[in-house]
Amino acid sequence: MTVHFIGAGPGAADLLTLRGRDLIAACPVCLYAGSLIPEAVLAHCPPGARVVNTAPMDLDAIIAEIAAAHAAGQDVARLHSGDLSVWSAMGEQLRRLRDLGIPYTVTPGVPSFAAAAAALGAELTLPGVAQSVVLTRTGGRASPMPEGERLAAFAATGATLAIHLSIHRLDAVAAELAGHYGADCPVAVVWRASWPDQRIVRGTLATIAAEVGETMERTALILVGPALAQEGFDESRLYAPDYDRRFRAGRADAVKE
Repeated sequence: MTVHFIGAGPGAADLLTLRGRDLIAACPVCLYAGSLIPEAVLAHCPPGARVVNTAPMDLDAIIAEIAAAHAAGQDVARLHSGDLSVWSAMGEQLRRLRDLGIPYTVTPGVPSFAAAAAALGAELTLPGVAQSVVLTRTGGRASPMPEGERLAAFAATGATLAIHLSIHRLDAVAAELAGHYGADCPVAVVWRASWPDQRIVRGTLATIAAEVGETMERTALILVGPALAQEGFDESRLYAPDYDRRFRAGRADAVKE
């Protein structure tokens, strides 16, 4: 028996990986985060599967469900939205499973920041503008921020910021970042990226709070940085005709297809 933790992607059911789909179809038990997993993903569960919405459950109850499946010799598909490597609460579950001697696997999913960038038609790292993306959030009741992880510190690098779980503090976020990026720095807020009701609001640090107003909550991602302007950047050397590259014809050691 194995528990398969599966990143179910940002929302669109067809952004589930093939591996994730196949694991869901093979598991007689499915535990899913009901507030963020689309029902279409659950259609991959086999007939007669035990499908449990974990949204109203605490950690003890979730582990009890897994332990019961383990005792019955049943594999479990454990679905979380987006990718499991950030803000998934997977770590505390894995720790419990290790203590219980229950085996598990982890299958990555499409992260929300990537879906938001795709919705914007934007590359978040542009030559001469930004070569780093910082995934961060503001502090909340469930998880306060460590002392050194402040928005101002990240903004000082000039990187593109992907700020999660913070739309309720958009006013404060914009005000804090304006002192580092400048009030005219471009911002995009993407609500429910890849879902059918996806919404995008673009602006600057000076205008974005007023433009968004009270129209978005919870699953909105704030993207900030000069790279969002998608202009004023250099072309990459990767495709320059004089760039010495192993796979480009003309080199003695070029790889032949």
